[in-house]
Amino acid sequence: MHPLDLIVLAGYFVVIIAIGIYAARRVKAQEDFFMGGRGFGKLLQTFAAFGAGTGSSDPVNTGRGTFVGGMSGMWSVMYWLFVTPFYWIAGVWYRRMRHLTLGDWFVERYESRAMGAAYALFGLSFMMLYGAMLFSAIGKVAAPLIETSTFSLGGQEYGIEYLLVPIIGVVVLVYGIAGGLRAAYFTDLVQGLCIILLSIILVPYGLDALVERFGSPEDGMLAGFRIMHEQVPKEYFTIVGSSRSSEFPLYRIVAVVLINLVGIVVQPHFIATGGGSAKTETNARVGLVVGNFLKRFCTVGWVLTALIALALYSDHPELIADPDKTWGVASRELLGPGLTGLMLACLLAALMSSVDAYMVVGSGLAVRNIYATYINPDATEKQYVRVARITGVAIVGGGIAMALSVMDVFSLLQKTWVLPILFAAPFWVGMYWRRATSGGAWFTVAFCLLAFFVLPWILPGLMPSLRSNEALLTTNEIVVTTSTRPAAPSDVARRTVEIQQWKKKLATARDAGGAEALRPLGEPPPQLIVGDDIRETTRTGGRAVFWSKGVRPVDADGNELKEVKPKPVGDPRVVDERTTEVVLRYDEGVRLMGVGDFRLDFLLYQWVGVDLRTKSDAILATLELPPKIFMPFFVMILCSLLTRRNSRQALDRYYAKMKTPVVPDPASDRVQLEAAYSDLGQFEAKKLFPGTQLEFQRPSVTDVVGFVVSLLVCFGIIGLAAWVGSLGA
Repeated sequence: MHPLDLIVLAGYFVVIIAIGIYAARRVKAQEDFFMGGRGFGKLLQTFAAFGAGTGSSDPVNTGRGTFVGGMSGMWSVMYWLFVTPFYWIAGVWYRRMRHLTLGDWFVERYESRAMGAAYALFGLSFMMLYGAMLFSAIGKVAAPLIETSTFSLGGQEYGIEYLLVPIIGVVVLVYGIAGGLRAAYFTDLVQGLCIILLSIILVPYGLDALVERFGSPEDGMLAGFRIMHEQVPKEYFTIVGSSRSSEFPLYRIVAVVLINLVGIVVQPHFIATGGGSAKTETNARVGLVVGNFLKRFCTVGWVLTALIALALYSDHPELIADPDKTWGVASRELLGPGLTGLMLACLLAALMSSVDAYMVVGSGLAVRNIYATYINPDATEKQYVRVARITGVAIVGGGIAMALSVMDVFSLLQKTWVLPILFAAPFWVGMYWRRATSGGAWFTVAFCLLAFFVLPWILPGLMPSLRSNEALLTTNEIVVTTSTRPAAPSDVARRTVEIQQWKKKLATARDAGGAEALRPLGEPPPQLIVGDDIRETTRTGGRAVFWSKGVRPVDADGNELKEVKPKPVGDPRVVDERTTEVVLRYDEGVRLMGVGDFRLDFLLYQWVGVDLRTKSDAILATLELPPKIFMPFFVMILCSLLTRRNSRQALDRYYAKMKTPVVPDPASDRVQLEAAYSDLGQFEAKKLFPGTQLEFQRPSVTDVVGFVVSLLVCFGIIGLAAWVGSLGA
C-alpha cells in the first residue's frame, strides 16, 4: 500500500482507540458498561442500530451476488428490508424490559435462572458465529487492497488476512473492553459515517472509468450509466431473479424474510441496539428503524457499485475465479493513494461497529446470567466489569479463530439465519400468551437443538446405513440448460480472458507430456463479437434432499468414484425458441452414498408425499426453512398446554411492566411501576382480546402510523433500486 494509505489507516485507529479510552473513564458499574447508563438519544441510537446491523460482510455479499447474478443478488443483504417495519413495535419492547440482557428477560418471564444461563450460552455462540462472518469478509477484501497478499511466518506462507484479522481484533478489544457500550456507540457514530462514505465513494470513480474505457471524448460522467447498460446483459438489471437460475427468486426471499423476522428478536445485541439503551421509548424505536433504513439505502449504493464493477471487470481473472473479491478489486483499481486506505478504513469500520456491540452484549450475558447467578453473586461492580472485559476477549478470540478456519462468508451468513430459532418461539409466544410455560420453553429449546443441530450431525455416525439407504439418496433432477442470447461487450471481454486461460493450460499440458494431459482440455472456447449469439450452459440440480454435502458415487468399499458421471436421459426439452434442457442421471447400477449431515426435517416432506426430485435448487434451499420457522411454535404451544402454568403473580407483574411506559428518570420510573403493580385491572381494558390469555395490547395511533410509514419506505427503497438500475437504460 502507498504510505498515504497507511497514514489514513493509522489515523483511523488512533481516533477509535482514543474514544474508547475516553469512554472508559465513565464506566463505574454494570449498567454503565452494558447499557451506557441508558442515556442515549436518537442520533446515537440510530448509528448504534446502523453500525451493529451493518457489517463488513454486507458490501462483500452484495458485490458477490450482483457480480454473479445481477441486481437480484442484493437480496443476500436486502432480505432484512421488510423486517424493518416491525422494529417500530419491537423497539418499545426492549426499552420496557428494563433489563441488561435478554437472558434476564427469560429469567423473569419463565421464572428460571437456568433458562437465562441456557440463553447466555446460545448468545455467546451466536456472537462468535456472527463475528466470524464479519472477520471472514474482511479476509476476502484484504488481499486485493493490500499489495502484499501473503506473509511468511516460520518458513510458511500465509494469506495476508491471517495477519490482518487478528490485528483488527486487538483494536476492537482495546476500545470495546475499555469503554463498554458507550465506547461502542460513540465509535459507531464515526464508523457509521465511514460506512455511508463507503457506499458512495466508488460510484463516481467507477462511472468516470466506464466513460474513459468505453465512451467518447464528449461524454460526461453520467454517460457511464448508459455505457453500463451497453456492457452488461439486460437480465442483470432485474430485481427479483428467475425461479430457475437465481439464488433469490421471490419465494426464497419471502422465506428468508420470515425466518429472520422470527429470529431477529432473540439476537443478543437487540437488548441494547434494539432500544434497551435508549433514554426514551421514542428514541428507542426511532433509532432502531432509522438506523436500519440507513443500511437499506446503503445497499442500493453497493449494488450500483457492483454493477459498475461488472461492466468494467467482467474479464478480470481474479473476479472470474472468486467473485467475493469484487469490492476489493474495484477499490484497488479505481481509487488512488489515500483513498484506498480510506476504503479499507471504511470496511474495517463496518466490521468493528458490529463486533464491538456483540462483544459488550455477549460479555453482559456471561456476567449477568452465568457468573453472577452461579459463580459469585456477591461480587462488586468492579469485579463484574472485570469479568465482562475478560469475556469480551474470549468472544472476539472465538470469532477470529472460527473465521480463520472457515473463511466462507455466505455459508456463515446462512448459519446466522438458523441458530436463533433455538429461543425464538419461547420469546414470541411468551411475549403474547400467558399460557406459555417454562416446561414448554425447555421442551422447545431441546426439540430445536436435537432436531435441527444435534441429530443431523450424530445420526450418520450412530446409524452408518443411513448413508446408503436408497430411500434417502434422493436428489433433484440434474438439468443442463443451454440458452442463446446476443453477446454484450462484457461477454466478449470475458470470453477473451477464457481463451487466454485455455491457451495457458494448453501450454502447461504440453509441457506435462502428451495426449493424456491434453485430452481433458477439449476444444478452446469460440471467439465472440458483440451481437453474436452466445451459448450459455448452466447445470443445476443434483442437490441431495437429505444430505448437506450431497450424494456421491462410490465403490463397494465406500471410496468416491470421481470418474463416474451422470448421463443424458431422453431427448432435450424445448423451453422456448432460445432455450433447451437436458436431464442427466446416474446409471442404475451406480452405488451412491450420502455425504455430510442428515437433513432430518426433510422427512416431513417425504411423509406427506411431496416429490422433491422435480424441485429446483432454489426450491430445495427454500424448503429447508419452513420446518425451522413453524415447528418450534407448534411444539411450544402444545407443550405449554401439557405442562404446569407459571405463577400468576409473576405473570401479572411481567405483563404490567411491559405495558407501562418508561420514564427516563430511574427513580420516577420505579414509582410508576409500583403504581402499575398495585392496579392490575387497568391493563385488562387495554387488551386487544379482553378476558383471554392473549396479551396483545390495542395498538396506538403512533404504533399504526409508524408501522405504515415504515412499510411505505420499504417499497420506496425497492423503487429507488429499480430506478437506479434503469438509469441509462
